[in-house]
Amino acid sequence: MNEFDAAFFLRWLTIAAAAVDREADRLTELDSAIGDADHGVNLKRGFAAVTVVLEKEPPATPGAVLVAAGRQLISTVGGASGPLYGTLLRRTGKSLGEEPTVTRQELAAALAAGVAAVGQLGGAQVGDKTMLDALVPAAEGLGESFAAAREAAERGALATVPLQARKGRASYLGERSIGHQDPGATSSALLIAALAEVAAA
Repeated sequence: MNEFDAAFFLRWLTIAAAAVDREADRLTELDSAIGDADHGVNLKRGFAAVTVVLEKEPPATPGAVLVAAGRQLISTVGGASGPLYGTLLRRTGKSLGEEPTVTRQELAAALAAGVAAVGQLGGAQVGDKTMLDALVPAAEGLGESFAAAREAAERGALATVPLQARKGRASYLGERSIGHQDPGATSSALLIAALAEVAAA
């Protein structure tokens, strides 16, 4: 299947919500080392709210699904992760436009636009030990395949361990942030893994 419709995107976000729910404790544990210890809790609440909204009134196009999900995350998630994830999904959705179906290449280009918007919002780039360390390579990998995107995101998240944080709450710790995996990069890799899972099904 080379064209992906709204139902595909609804499945993606449902599986992503289940993954966040399952991994919430681990995300919070990672965040307790270098952040506010609320990343897992916040994302779990946000994605649960997204699932409810999308089930109640499923949008008709891929772009509309992502815009609705992004809007919901911004309104329900505290901390930095709500605006950042919300911006990622909203900008990706807006870039997809109102087409009833999209190709993987179109999604890769739209995701790259969403990732760029996250970078602008947070003032971060690859190597700063943030979600971008997983998302930038994932968007590039998606041009090749869903599996490549998943592997790139997972590699990117693992690569944050030796980095010193330069952005966000973790940056206050200076060198003490070294040796910990970034929670935002970890949750971003979960999101991309859910995408690859739905594509493979």
